[in-house]
Amino acid sequence: MNKVRVGYVKLDERAEIPEYQTVGAAGCDLKACLDRPIPLWAGHTKLIPTGLSIEIPDEFEGQVRSRSGMALKNGIVVLNSPGTIDSDYRGPLGVILHNTNSIGGFEITHGMRIAQLVITPVVQANFEEGFIEKDTERGAGGFGSTGK
Repeated sequence: MNKVRVGYVKLDERAEIPEYQTVGAAGCDLKACLDRPIPLWAGHTKLIPTGLSIEIPDEFEGQVRSRSGMALKNGIVVLNSPGTIDSDYRGPLGVILHNTNSIGGFEITHGMRIAQLVITPVVQANFEEGFIEKDTERGAGGFGSTGK
């Protein structure tokens, strides 16, 4: 497995560093860092702090994704999944959680595993105005145009 150094600073002494749960895991768990439990009511969205700031190397990004178990069992998802953490961001790391349920609430507690963080390479595009090099069979067809 390839590894890259990601620095971190605890903004809160109670913050827990991200952990991989298995040897082959692509994502490490981000944990909530809270003074008290936060209720997440049906249909509501909250920014949940992790108590960390991280330094992602140039040419990489952090992708914040839902935890499959929380999504399946509780309907709790990362709203903007995958959320992007750019390599030049140094602020507090928070996770935007949304309760997809139509009734009921869910309680986010300190130390709860709330999301996954995947570190991945980034390629930036050089946009060139004025031409598209080649046509394709699909052309401009979109939104169901392939019939599949």
